Amino acid sequence: MKILAIGDVCGPAGCDFLCRRLGALKRRLVPDFVVVNGENATGRGITPAQADDMFFAGADVITLGNHAFDNRQILPYLDDGKPIVRPYNLAPAHPGRGYAVVECNGMRVCVTSLLGRLHMDFNHDSPFAAADRLLESVPAELYIIDFHAEATSEKKAMGYHLDGRAAICFGTHTHVQTSDARVLPQGTGYLTDLGMTGAQESVIGVKWQQSLAYFRGGPAPRFENSSEQCHLQGALFTIGPDGRCQSVQLVDEA
Repeated sequence: MKILAIGDVCGPAGCDFLCRRLGALKRRLVPDFVVVNGENATGRGITPAQADDMFFAGADVITLGNHAFDNRQILPYLDDGKPIVRPYNLAPAHPGRGYAVVECNGMRVCVTSLLGRLHMDFNHDSPFAAADRLLESVPAELYIIDFHAEATSEKKAMGYHLDGRAAICFGTHTHVQTSDARVLPQGTGYLTDLGMTGAQESVIGVKWQQSLAYFRGGPAPRFENSSEQCHLQGALFTIGPDGRCQSVQLVDEA
């Protein structure tokens, strides 16, 4: 089984680029299942229309992160039963669900999002304890973990925590694709960060001119999404009949 995971969709330009290019990418890579992190589709958050567009373009599951609830329009949508998941380790009172189980090739595929703790301002549960609860309580043949976290060290630790228990563990949130795609010793496919789908000529999705002015000592501007030279980043994971990952291939499509 081939599973395509696509990194944080950034801004309307990134969302449009994904929806225009995903069909051709699927025809070339022939994935059985597609996971898209869509939490930055407006810049901060996602609208119901954007989520519908992603599903229509070919996403099987959409994952969210720390901006899951920033666009209030999405809140009722999260409770409509569609396969869009907010972080699992938030309090149960939050809208939506923290995982989705989808049938694929006769197998139950469980996709979840977990929110890291380092440099994140949510009051949320340990992602490590939450991962254990999910694996113990949600029956599935394959588990895919989107670990939405800031710190590389926390992401690497999560990979080893899940090794041999989840088929795939990939990181999101930093918008910078890492070069450490690998299969861990017990068979979990791992990548520290998928990267982003949005403007290459940007600073993690926003206009580079604004970001540069801020880092040079200027006042914090109202950052705007960039739309210059979009690309799509992610990874293609190949899973064997035994549920172990066989290979991880980086994806970067301009």
